[in-house]
Amino acid sequence: MEHSREALRRLVLGTLMPGFVGTTVPDWVKREYAAGLASVCLYGANVVDPDQLAALCASLRSAAPHVVLAVDEEGGDVTRLHYPTGSTQPGNALLGRLDDTALTRDSAVAIGRELAAYGINLDLAPVVDVNSADENPVIGVRSFGAEAARVSRHSAAYVEGVQSVGVAACAKHFPGHGDTVTDSHLALPHVHAEAHVLDGRELEPFRAAIGARVACIMTSHVVVSAIDPDRPATFSPAVLGDLLRDRLGFEGVIVSDALDMAGASAETGIPEAAVRALVAGCDLLCVGSETTEEEFHAVVAAVVSAAGSGRLPVQRLEEAAARVALLSKGFAADSFAVEGSAQVPAWSNGALVRGFEVGAAVEAWLDAPCDAVIVQVASDPNLAVGRVAWGPCAAGLATSEDAVPQGAKVAVAGRGLAAGHPLWAVAERLRAHGHPTITVDCGWPRGGADLVTFGGSVVVAEALGRYLGVERPG
Repeated sequence: MEHSREALRRLVLGTLMPGFVGTTVPDWVKREYAAGLASVCLYGANVVDPDQLAALCASLRSAAPHVVLAVDEEGGDVTRLHYPTGSTQPGNALLGRLDDTALTRDSAVAIGRELAAYGINLDLAPVVDVNSADENPVIGVRSFGAEAARVSRHSAAYVEGVQSVGVAACAKHFPGHGDTVTDSHLALPHVHAEAHVLDGRELEPFRAAIGARVACIMTSHVVVSAIDPDRPATFSPAVLGDLLRDRLGFEGVIVSDALDMAGASAETGIPEAAVRALVAGCDLLCVGSETTEEEFHAVVAAVVSAAGSGRLPVQRLEEAAARVALLSKGFAADSFAVEGSAQVPAWSNGALVRGFEVGAAVEAWLDAPCDAVIVQVASDPNLAVGRVAWGPCAAGLATSEDAVPQGAKVAVAGRGLAAGHPLWAVAERLRAHGHPTITVDCGWPRGGADLVTFGGSVVVAEALGRYLGVERPG
């Protein structure tokens, strides 16, 4: 069957999910929706506060009532809805430590209800990667843990929670980003684990998510050498077709990770990456966080050209667009079940502290008869997290180093505490001035900290403050 260029363009638009620059809906997004655009993704830079976000989503829904509106709302360190102030959910690593799937499900229900209230119908979560490499620079506390069985049961609980209120979930990053020491935002990571290790570790949480009827699965820009030594998963028919579709039996929407990441497009550019992803088996392409109209048109032109030349079979394009259309109908924004409130535990009751890792020095510090303060040391985030508010600072509990009262005991908090982190020098200075001092890692532990919270969200920082007996500075 012959397709006109206009018909091909409409099919292509049915597979694309751009972001955009600014805090209001650009005119070009509205025009492209009228021409067939399937999806739009919101990012932290699009959010100022709840009122602005509500107005933005309402404006988008008014212009594009059937668009798949997506966001990375993982809970914990990665939040978009709460980008300016920090997440009100503890996040995966701490939930995995608590190992109560009911808590994880309730946290996901709360996230889903909040998304639904804004008219957002696709949550690009949960992260189901097994964080088997402690030095992993991009997954860490976004993971439910380092054990496949634990990650699997919590991944299923999260999927069930989000989707129970009518919001689609998206398990990521297939077939696993947890055993990497490179951030795919910055370069192309490789996983060299043997096939039987992958099967028992990386793939188990995806099996669990598929068993929970997850609507979408997101690819990783990672070369998994035991499956395809030549291509990242996003561009690999062996990974997406042979493994995910045929062997694991996934029938939902395959979403690419963002194509503006270096692991996807540093060598080829985004338009070529888009073509390769569709050819490999992706259905919905996450174009990037700050897509301009010109960049979007370049992607569309490249995919239309590939389809017109036969490099991208039109049948593959039709299949992808049809899956995305079914997603839009199955998780329509006007069918959200948002009545009532989520049964989320009162995080103030001390439940989160049970998931902290507490070393021997902390007990003596707690017993020291002096006022307690927290000093937070700046810690560069990875690009997945962004410049979101985090830790004791976000909770209003931090004191600057130069304002520590004489005789006070100090908890020095940071995250990503590798050997060269400036936190260690701050702690040594405070000890030299006679302050009883402990160190707190608000991330995935790398060794050396006296206390580890396994997350830096506001609610975790508040639990930390209560545990340490720290009051908000005057």
